[in-house]
Amino acid sequence: MKIKQVLSALEQFAPLPLQESWDNAGLQIGLTEADVSGALLCLDVTEQIVDEAERKGCNLVVSHHPLLFRGLKQISDATDVQRTVWKAVRKGICVVSMHTNLDNAPGGVNFKIAERLGLSGVGFFASKTIDGMECGSGVIGQLAQPMAADDFIQHVKKQMEAESAMCNELLRRPISRVAVCGGAGDFLLDDAVRAGADAFLTGEMHYHQYFGHEQQIQICVIGHYESEHFSTEIFRDIIQKACPEVRTVIAETNTNPIIYF
Repeated sequence: MKIKQVLSALEQFAPLPLQESWDNAGLQIGLTEADVSGALLCLDVTEQIVDEAERKGCNLVVSHHPLLFRGLKQISDATDVQRTVWKAVRKGICVVSMHTNLDNAPGGVNFKIAERLGLSGVGFFASKTIDGMECGSGVIGQLAQPMAADDFIQHVKKQMEAESAMCNELLRRPISRVAVCGGAGDFLLDDAVRAGADAFLTGEMHYHQYFGHEQQIQICVIGHYESEHFSTEIFRDIIQKACPEVRTVIAETNTNPIIYF
């Protein structure tokens, strides 16, 4: 099985045209005609991730966040990105990233969050159609049972393995309808309100956006890494279904640059 076949399976699930205009999803580093020795699945690509791939005999790294967002004018030891590129090239490790195309795809990042929260009737809100495919940056669904706001927040923390949550004033009505957007999803807050969500879960939100929504919607912000790190399970399922002979390994390296005290 060649790397290009794995890449094709990933891009069939989350076509590159679904990515945002500023993004750089797809092949990052490497020669796709090489045979796959194993695929290491991760959120971010760092030097430690490349080292783990080498240790585990994987010559393919599949990440959610692209290693390369903008062009490099040199490859040296000047920055962490340059060092990671240099190490991957030297070790013959191919890097592929599925970013906002996976965010926007049916069955993508936000559907994974909804699955972990136990939401039903999940669908896009503020959806759009690209190349004949319905897609969107966030999804909305229904909890199995209405929850008080504090119980809902504890449920989110447990299911998403988050240490903490930043929230606005606790809602004084049961939460049933939940909108989610992994990563930096604050741009969808108003859309979530218009869609009739009782709560909005995301990874990042600007300070001033917490104002003005008291008793309108429960905001729950758990951290960028925490909201998206289960994306590796999506990669695993895609590859195991389309390329069952390819060994997949979910990375053990925690690449979250933020720690909580």
